Amino acid sequence: MGCGHKDDKASLASSQIASFSPQPHRPPSAPASKEVWKKGGRMFSILLAVHLALLACTLVSSGAFEKIAVHDYDVFFLLTVLMLIVITWIIFYLANTSRYPDAIPCRDSHAGPIWLRGGLILFAIFSLVMDVFKIGYYSSFYSCLSAIKIIYPIVQAIFVVVQTYFLWMSAKDCVHVHLNVTRCGLMLTLTTNLAVWMSAVTDESVHKAHSKFRKNVTEELFRWLLKGNLPSCEAIWSGGDSSADECNCNSQICQVFNNGYFWLYPFNIEYSLFASAMVYVMWKNVGRFIDHHSHHIHRLKFRLFQRTFFVGIVLGLIILVSGLGVLILYEVQINSSTESSKKSQALSMYYIFNIVCLGLMSLVCIGGSVIYRFDKRDMDRHKNPTRTLDVALLMGSALGQYAISYYSIVAIVASTPRDAVSALNLTYALLMIAQHTFQNIFIIEGLHRQPPKEDHRRDSHQKDLYGLTFANINAVSLRVPDSGSTLGSTTASGAEGIHPSDFIRSLTAPKMNWRRKLLREISMFLLLSNIILWIMPAFGARPQFDNDTELNFYGDSMWPAIVDICLPFGIFYRMHAVASLLEVYIMS
Repeated sequence: MGCGHKDDKASLASSQIASFSPQPHRPPSAPASKEVWKKGGRMFSILLAVHLALLACTLVSSGAFEKIAVHDYDVFFLLTVLMLIVITWIIFYLANTSRYPDAIPCRDSHAGPIWLRGGLILFAIFSLVMDVFKIGYYSSFYSCLSAIKIIYPIVQAIFVVVQTYFLWMSAKDCVHVHLNVTRCGLMLTLTTNLAVWMSAVTDESVHKAHSKFRKNVTEELFRWLLKGNLPSCEAIWSGGDSSADECNCNSQICQVFNNGYFWLYPFNIEYSLFASAMVYVMWKNVGRFIDHHSHHIHRLKFRLFQRTFFVGIVLGLIILVSGLGVLILYEVQINSSTESSKKSQALSMYYIFNIVCLGLMSLVCIGGSVIYRFDKRDMDRHKNPTRTLDVALLMGSALGQYAISYYSIVAIVASTPRDAVSALNLTYALLMIAQHTFQNIFIIEGLHRQPPKEDHRRDSHQKDLYGLTFANINAVSLRVPDSGSTLGSTTASGAEGIHPSDFIRSLTAPKMNWRRKLLREISMFLLLSNIILWIMPAFGARPQFDNDTELNFYGDSMWPAIVDICLPFGIFYRMHAVASLLEVYIMS
């Protein structure tokens, strides 16, 4: 019937009937004293996280503006201190849990699945490469920089290594020692990851805004320079201060480091969010008891190329490769050409690809939801903090793209004149809303389905065959219709024949039906499509800034603020949908 978990209250009630239901995983001390302070300990750790998050958000947002007397090295100092504290706490946690034998009496089988931890390691590797590029970039002109700018990426690299090892080893833990300290430590870790995420998103947004501003201004300055009106571009960028040249990134290797670590920011952003989600599940599991005796735990196996028609994989790969080609052409045309016709052509190509992709994804999601109506699997209603978090993140992160789409719809409808690019943009915004909605319905329903009950179905099939509840399989197997002679000969031949229990197991084993096969095809197609829809905005495709309709309607200050706040949530939605679709694929 799937795996289920009991919360602390249920386990406390069951502990009062200890004479009838012994629980070997429970520590000797009764959990009544811990239960009294459970909500208080959680509340204290939440308050700690809220205050630290507000402080970090204030410094990060203030450091993004040049007119505010908060510098980037102030932000780096706060993040460095937070990461050092978290590293110290992780070492303390690992040492204490290894010293006490009853520190972790049970583990949550749903928390930290192998594909989530594998993705965390992949993003951690790219984050480490980004830190190396940062160290190389800041070391190119260390003489005129604060030392914290070089210390920060070094500490961040150590933090990534320690935290990745910690989450790989302890993501499933249900800790029962130092409960309040553990809750505060996990919330501090979660807040630190969110602060690093906010800093990376702000730094990347400011960098892209400055790059686009410099590109637009350079075009005007180039025309003026041809007329001899201005002395030099260097004097403009440095504000007439010759000493500023000492801190400019002029060497080729410095430019490589600078461009390199900005291109690797999306991986670091996803790493911080993945780690935050896993730490939150650990925080929910602190002090939790899991009864492994009253419910059966399914061991789901990841089989990518078995029991599939390959249609979803092939179509998904076509979408993925086509999207990469569109992204390359879009970036080349937008950044290299100043002609409005080339710009409109690039935007039209981008919108057409996304309209086709989003339309196919919406139809596939609707088809998957219809298939679920005929699915015989039961709904899983047991407590599962991992699934609850997955659903909340899907619904919450989708709000970012919803907001951008609705702002675009209002701007397009209210603006004049209306051309072909505006019509494509309007269709793109409407399909984006529809696709997010249908995909959320499909994923959430898939996450709440029970895994296939092969063992249970096989047992019930045997009962129907023989009409017995308990039987000797070697004796009863001789009574299978149309197989008596075969079984009799095999049992009489001794070791050379097939064992009757093996024959009955293969005879009664259920086969995957067409509904489950279609669900796997749909999940794989959506997974690959979400990957390309994550790659395109994460690595530079920002039609929100290249299309002037929304920018002219909302202004140069309001529209960039809307996009910079909402787009990171939309990018995270795609990567989180990939992880959720992979779980739906495996459960199907």
